[in-house]
Amino acid sequence: MTDPKPVTGQRTTKQRAAIADLLTQNDDFLSAQQLHDLLTARGDSIGLTTVYRNLQALVDAGQVDAIWDGSGETRYRHCSTEHHHHLVCRSCGATVEVQGEPVERWADAIAKTHGYRDIAHTVEIFGTCAACAAAD
Repeated sequence: MTDPKPVTGQRTTKQRAAIADLLTQNDDFLSAQQLHDLLTARGDSIGLTTVYRNLQALVDAGQVDAIWDGSGETRYRHCSTEHHHHLVCRSCGATVEVQGEPVERWADAIAKTHGYRDIAHTVEIFGTCAACAAAD
């Protein structure tokens, strides 16, 4: 099992470690419900509210990425790199981490134009992956 970094001001709990471990073993973005189902299927005793609370703590600590998938659901994934963006397949959920220098330059320019400093942004690009397109 991985040993997640402590979330600032909070101790690492057995439940948080189990969630972090499961996320590091999975390449796809998963909903809190999917994570809860996987955890209970492997015998972890954890409530859905606890999953949500710990996911938010991991997101706040920068250990987990969260994206809104367009269906009203937030999905979570452990990401291995610093700042990056995602290509996400609408059909199967496959995700690719991408760097986006043009996006970075654009965001910096827009912020500067409007007098903003210390900016942050999130970019997810949704489409259909090659495998799903070939299957259609």
